[in-house]
Amino acid sequence: MTKNNLNMESIEKSIYKWITVISILVPVAVAVLLFMPLKVNTQEEWVYFLPHLNAVINSFASIMLILGLYFIKNGKIGWHKVSMSVAFGLGAIFLVSYIIYHSAAESATFGGEGWIRWVYYPLLITHIILAAVALFPILLAYYYGMTGKYDKHRSVVRYAFPIWLYVTVSGVIVYLMISPYYTH
Repeated sequence: MTKNNLNMESIEKSIYKWITVISILVPVAVAVLLFMPLKVNTQEEWVYFLPHLNAVINSFASIMLILGLYFIKNGKIGWHKVSMSVAFGLGAIFLVSYIIYHSAAESATFGGEGWIRWVYYPLLITHIILAAVALFPILLAYYYGMTGKYDKHRSVVRYAFPIWLYVTVSGVIVYLMISPYYTH
């Protein structure tokens, strides 16, 4: 093995470590923020707009994901990369907004009764679980795609794409179902 190959292997291992660390720290940070007893007192009303913004961001991310699939199926690799990069960027913006909101505001409680609870809670639970595990394959897929490792990219995307799309779409549906119960 040449020195160059060893250096590339070392860089690759370092990137995998960072992807793993980020994929663990983000869900842990979100869980801490959701369950921390005291919220950050911003005394600002604008934070209550963030769930609405997050739904818009997730809607556009869903559209970008679907466009990305359309573009790659039609051989438009450049457009695929653009749409997936936009979806990735929207996901990052969403995450920052979500963290700000949940560090400053209590979560809304779903007030629906009857059969709708049997729709809402399974949707919410699957959304939360998949959102927690989605980051690792998304980051791997994005890394592989942007570095030209297309075989690895395709094998990860087979799992990452449907999970990511489900999380963005179900996030919007959960928001629409709980939005009547926001108190601000």
